[in-house]
Amino acid sequence: MHSTPSSQDGAGASRAAPSAVTATAPASWLDRRFAISARGSSVRTEVLAGVTSFLAAAYLLVVIPSLLATGGMERAAATTATLLVFVVFTVLMALYANLPFLVGPGIGGSVIVGVTLAATEHVAWQTGVAIAFLSGVLFLLLTVLGARSVVARLIPTSIKLGLGASIGLFIAVLGVRNAGMVVANAKTNAFALGDFSRPGTMVALIGLGAAVLLQGRKVPGAILWSILLAALAGVPLGVTKVPDVFVSLPHSIAPVAFQLDIASALSVSALPYLFAFFAAEFFSTLGTTLAVGGKAGLLDEHGNMENINRPFLVDSIAATGGAMLGIPALTALVESAAGVEAGGRTGLTALSAALMFALVCFFVPVALAIPKEATAPALILIGLSMFSTIRHVPFDDFSDAFPVLAMVLLTLLSNSFGTGIAGGLLCYVLVKMLVGRFKDLPWGLYVLALPLAYYFWTVVGRH
Repeated sequence: MHSTPSSQDGAGASRAAPSAVTATAPASWLDRRFAISARGSSVRTEVLAGVTSFLAAAYLLVVIPSLLATGGMERAAATTATLLVFVVFTVLMALYANLPFLVGPGIGGSVIVGVTLAATEHVAWQTGVAIAFLSGVLFLLLTVLGARSVVARLIPTSIKLGLGASIGLFIAVLGVRNAGMVVANAKTNAFALGDFSRPGTMVALIGLGAAVLLQGRKVPGAILWSILLAALAGVPLGVTKVPDVFVSLPHSIAPVAFQLDIASALSVSALPYLFAFFAAEFFSTLGTTLAVGGKAGLLDEHGNMENINRPFLVDSIAATGGAMLGIPALTALVESAAGVEAGGRTGLTALSAALMFALVCFFVPVALAIPKEATAPALILIGLSMFSTIRHVPFDDFSDAFPVLAMVLLTLLSNSFGTGIAGGLLCYVLVKMLVGRFKDLPWGLYVLALPLAYYFWTVVGRH
């Protein structure tokens, strides 16, 4: 792998054009610690990017505890636990991997625990988080053994080039749904235009207009300012609720921490859900790391990231430790793209975001006052900008292009980029076999295709 050396023992230096003017003054300790100048950034840009990432992901402080509470978990305790895992594991990502990635709970894992298992199939949430814990242990073992980095290198270049488009589409759709611009029919899984006269949608449109204007004029921190402007516009419209109390002590996590029912999670009936956690989170993390890393200019010409085992190890530890605290399926979050779009290139972005989450522990009412509609425009613009990476896919070779297009389409239809990536890989193997280009397939892809086929046959097929 050909990479530009970094002065920091972490991910490789950016190969993209610098997003900020490198300072000519002697490098500060922060600059040396995070290789900020080497990646074409500045301390100010990194801090602003961290605040932007925090605001883009803040809606999860409402969504995750709400989903888990559906399954019987105490919401106040789940909120504190969610904040805690954000802080601890994002700091670990910042200091160990030196990457601008937030680490936190994905929505899919909370849906499995709180809605699918607990509310629908009447499986206790203690069993659900135990299944997530076992999945994290498997992650950790594979990472320590180096298997995850091997899989990352097995992924074809065309699929890697299309990851940004697939995840960008997922982010953009998440944004328009949060904004209320489209609504989903639960029975048909089809989208329809929402009511644009709703106050929440109007707030999102104001934020979107502000973001486009500020981005077009290249105003520093444009996404951050658009989120704040949208939140302020939501006050007279009744969308942004000004809290009665601004400061509060965090609730105890005792009701949700260390409540795992390992014995029940080891039953045969839990195996499909264990695989669901494992497969979805494996490919979600892989996709986020490569797509957001590519956006930050941290990949080489083959779409590989230097020292990729570092972020893999962090999210493996997070997936295991988060479940022990009652919060399932921790991973590198796609919302990290907001900070990268704002210029974040190093772990200082993640560290700044973690500091914001730490402060929120005492200002939960203020953080929860920012409505998801205010952050929706950021997700829309970021997702659309990431979709542009698909232009690098070799469309002159149909056997390379078709699996990428199938991956993007499957992401949209399944509303899961983990499923989309898994499907794209399986499709790549099948297409290459059908056209007789067996030499394009390393033996590892044949091996990988077997569990992917099982995933679609048993897990996806059940729904």
